[in-house]
Amino acid sequence: MAARHQASGVQAGRLSADAIAENFSDLHPAFDAHEAAVAADRCYFCYDAPCMTACPTDIDIPMFIREIQAGHPEAAARTILEQNILGGMCARVCPTETLCEEVCVREVAEGKPVEIGRLQRYATDTLMAAGVHPFTRADATGKKVAVVGAGPAGLSCAHRLAMHGHDVVVYDRRNKPGGLNEFGIAAYKSVDSFAEREVDWLLQIGGIEIVTGRTLGEDLSLDSLCSEFDAVFLSIGLAGVNALRAEGADKQGVRDAVDFIAELRQAEDLSALEVGRNVVVIGGGMTAVDAAVQSKLLGAENVTIAYRRDRDAMGASRFEQDLAASKGVKLMFNVQPVAVHGNGAATEIELEYTSNQTGTLTGTGETVRLVADQVFKAIGQTLEGAPEALALDGRKIAVTGAGRTSVDGVWAGGDCAAGGDDLTVTAVAEGRDAAMDIHDSLMG
Repeated sequence: MAARHQASGVQAGRLSADAIAENFSDLHPAFDAHEAAVAADRCYFCYDAPCMTACPTDIDIPMFIREIQAGHPEAAARTILEQNILGGMCARVCPTETLCEEVCVREVAEGKPVEIGRLQRYATDTLMAAGVHPFTRADATGKKVAVVGAGPAGLSCAHRLAMHGHDVVVYDRRNKPGGLNEFGIAAYKSVDSFAEREVDWLLQIGGIEIVTGRTLGEDLSLDSLCSEFDAVFLSIGLAGVNALRAEGADKQGVRDAVDFIAELRQAEDLSALEVGRNVVVIGGGMTAVDAAVQSKLLGAENVTIAYRRDRDAMGASRFEQDLAASKGVKLMFNVQPVAVHGNGAATEIELEYTSNQTGTLTGTGETVRLVADQVFKAIGQTLEGAPEALALDGRKIAVTGAGRTSVDGVWAGGDCAAGGDDLTVTAVAEGRDAAMDIHDSLMG
């Protein structure tokens, strides 16, 4: 795959294997028991805690922190996992700085919140290290449910359904389960194959079969699934990528950021992964930041994120923006791509300055060129493969209540469904809630 994208200046081995290993070490190292106790002791255990309200999965945060403080991290983990079965990964990738930690009373009063995310990781890691699965499967109901998409929403739904005694078959188009957690998260946020290990741990509940290499709309049809299963949950994500809409977008060295991140996450040797000397990432969300930072960590000399609006409009949090800047990534605002220049392979990208004074984004006509031998597109993803029978809300599957679609017996959740934020933690909550609605529907 890498050779197909090779362009002038794009090469592997810009840094030594040791340097790359250091660069891709854990972004937030795990707490030890003493550090966790000290961090837990800062919690006020608020009544009507604002951190709970801010958590999309409604975890009882004061409760689990109190359990850590009392020296019972396994009990804390169960409190977390009852609401969020992927609490280990969410502790690593959830933007806690804009959710639970942002509204922490300590943050408001002192500017330093209780480190809820790291405490959650400590608890869930402790439980997983003990090889314990805290939930047991109910008696078999005889009902079968198909889940299409083995990402956070699909896995969350499958686990909750299996807990209630239903048999679940999870289909996924890739060669392994995990979805965004496995293929779309920056490597320094999920080290030591954690996403894969978490899926293996989740499957200990029993009653879940994973079938890979199957794609809805190709070798799976909604009609056949509805006839074979008692219910269907769609969590197919957003597999398409928006077009760059710039002259020369088909030149060598121009590629989708999501493909680059997926390739990086699955690479056995990061030092063999090709990266440009001068990299420009188009976009302003988490994918843009992840692609830019990882390019820098692989040894790119100059990395720039070019975003068409101002800083406040960026989808990536201020924490993520600051992280990019701390790694040497330059952030450019109010610029949009108009052309990629080069003879076959990208050598420069031309950007036009934008204005938003009237509420409508417009180009000013003033342009600037940046040297670029590699350009990553991180300008949003689109829904692909949704059956025509399903009603859409905008560009996503329309849902009501806990994920019910316009087709009886079919639910949807995660990034493919309308409403909610495109976050791992939100997807987990939607999968969990849909599973409970499916269970209630199946059991009358």
